[in-house]
Amino acid sequence: MWKLFKDLRLIGGLARRSSTVPHTNPTLCRSLSSTAQSNSEPFLSYEKDPAPAFLRDDVQQLLKSITRLELDKVFRKRSVKDNTVEYRFMTDEQLRRELLHSIEQAQQMLQMPPVVQEQQDSCRVISKDGALKSLSTSKFVFTDITYGLKNSQRSIVVRHPDGTLQEAPYEMRKRLNQIYFPLTGRSIHQPPMFEDEHLQRLLEEGKYEFVLDRACVQFEPYEKDYHHITAKVYQHINESRSFDALRSTRHFGPFVFFLAWHKLIDDLLLDMIKQDYLRNGIELIVLYSTLHGMPIDEGVKQIALQTQMPSLFDAAEKSVDELKQDEQYLSIIEQFVNGQATKKVQLNLAVQAYREMAAEKLRLAQGIRRMHGES
Repeated sequence: MWKLFKDLRLIGGLARRSSTVPHTNPTLCRSLSSTAQSNSEPFLSYEKDPAPAFLRDDVQQLLKSITRLELDKVFRKRSVKDNTVEYRFMTDEQLRRELLHSIEQAQQMLQMPPVVQEQQDSCRVISKDGALKSLSTSKFVFTDITYGLKNSQRSIVVRHPDGTLQEAPYEMRKRLNQIYFPLTGRSIHQPPMFEDEHLQRLLEEGKYEFVLDRACVQFEPYEKDYHHITAKVYQHINESRSFDALRSTRHFGPFVFFLAWHKLIDDLLLDMIKQDYLRNGIELIVLYSTLHGMPIDEGVKQIALQTQMPSLFDAAEKSVDELKQDEQYLSIIEQFVNGQATKKVQLNLAVQAYREMAAEKLRLAQGIRRMHGES
């Protein structure tokens, strides 16, 4: 048995500390596969590392603007124990400061989960010692439980019955880390809600944010299960066109990035036109062009990247200048639709309908200005 401990001197500088050796049966130490990905259909994945593109300053700015900060939705009532509402009388200055504070707090709450490449599991063989063959019918797992180390830096190795000393597979590492250093809300075993049968039911009920929030707690962003589940949620939202379910949540940015990366933005662009989010449509087009290396007019890019204060209150009617600006937005969208979109007919019809409605509003607004003696 001393040989087992002696081998640990070669791994992560463990000579100065003793290790806990849980004696487990073979089923506990086997490489664990995900129930969420078994017997399920293929999902859209990132063919290369998306992190460099996702973390670009201009991409982050576009995604944050497309998310649309809506205080009513960010601070909506949730299913928690303490859900009280406080009412206070304020002066105009106090109200202004409170609004600014709320915006800062909301922006923190809308911080997006990172989009990174899926991690490939590698179980490096450290040594093979035939003298230990058949010493036991079970595997031995050795875990470095030194305080202060990150879970990713912790040395966890497995001694197999044939004498092979090998790095533990990721799923085993994750479970052991959760046993020794539990994270709040994370389960040792994958929750049943992520199994295909239960997950599909949740998606049909429209509980997208609940599923994504739970996935962020249960998985790391580089895990295959996380990529599988989020891709399935994103595809279901896009197919059902339930974009408002994620809009103004921390998951809308990664969702839009996913659609733009896989060239699936037609339905989202159509929704933006119908909901009068034309500026967001321009930002989506710039994001799409940026991710796929397409040439884009500098003037269009400047419009999309122009810093804008979040619109907390929708105006009753648009001004004449805003209506003229919308016509410019429509021209940019129309040019993109004719050149890149796959659903050209639906998008062109939406653009035409919006243009006719905007023209009528512009004539009405100009008539009102003339009645008031304005030029």
